[in-house]
Amino acid sequence: MARPLRLEFAGALYHVTSRGNRRESIYETDDDRRLFLDVLDDVCETFNWVCHAYCLMENHYHPLIETPEGNLCHGMRQLNGVYTQRFNRQHDRVGHLLQGRYKAILVEKEAYLLELARYIVLNPVRAEMVRSAVEWPWSSYRATVGYEPDSNALFTDSILLAFDNQRGRATECYERFVAEGKHQPSPWNRLRNQIYLGSEQFVDEMQKRIENADRSLEVPLAQRRPLAKPLDYYVKTTSSRNEAIVKAYASGGYSMKALGEFFGLHYSRVSRIISEAKGKT
Repeated sequence: MARPLRLEFAGALYHVTSRGNRRESIYETDDDRRLFLDVLDDVCETFNWVCHAYCLMENHYHPLIETPEGNLCHGMRQLNGVYTQRFNRQHDRVGHLLQGRYKAILVEKEAYLLELARYIVLNPVRAEMVRSAVEWPWSSYRATVGYEPDSNALFTDSILLAFDNQRGRATECYERFVAEGKHQPSPWNRLRNQIYLGSEQFVDEMQKRIENADRSLEVPLAQRRPLAKPLDYYVKTTSSRNEAIVKAYASGGYSMKALGEFFGLHYSRVSRIISEAKGKT
C-alpha cells in the first residue's frame, strides 16, 4: 500500500480510508460509531474541513474530505489518535486500534465529487449488508436526503446543488443517482499512480506541485515516479500478458488488484506472476 499522501494545498479533496489493526472491527457498539462521528465533527471544526460524504463500515471508514487550509495530515492525526484513545478508554484497552497509516487519494473535485460521494454511501450495499443506502444508518446518505439533520461534520450543499437549486428536486435527483450507481464500475479502476483520481491535466498539475515542493517535505516514492502509462500501452509494447503485468506493476501506477481486474485474473495469480519474474532477475 502506498504511504499516505503528503501533497497538501488549500482546497484539495481527498478520499480517505483507515482500517482496523489486523483488519479487526473498529467499532464494538453503536455508541462507538456515534463517538467516531463526534470526533469527526470536532476535527472538521478545528481544522476547517469540509466533509462531503462518509460511511462507517465494520473495520474501516470512508470520508470524502476537502481541506480549505491544506492540513490533511494534522487533521488525520487528530481524528485517528483521539478516537483510538477514547475507544480504548471506553473498552478498557491499550494499544493500536487502526492499522498503520491511513490511505488518501487526491481527487479532482469537478470530475469525481459526485461519483465518489455515491460510491462511498453504497459501500454497505455492495457488501450486501443492506439492500439500499437508506437502510444503513452510519453513512451520510440519510442526512443528504433529509431523513436526518446534518451533523457539524457534513456539508451536503455541494452535492445537492450539482443536481438542482431547489432542495426538494435536488434530493429526488440525488436519490435516483445513488440508486443507479449500484452496478457501476469502481472508480478505483481509473486511479493514476495509485494516488490520483482525475483527468490527465489534473494529474499533470499535481505532479508539477510535487516538482516545485520543498524537498524537505515527505513525498511518497509513488508520487516521485514518472507517471505510469495506460495499461493498454503495456499490452501493446510487450510480447506476453505476463510481461505486460510485470512492467505495469513495476511502473508503480497499478496495484495487483487493479491488474487482476484488468486482465481478468485472481489477485493471487497476479502476485505469482510478479514473484516469478522477480525470481528470474
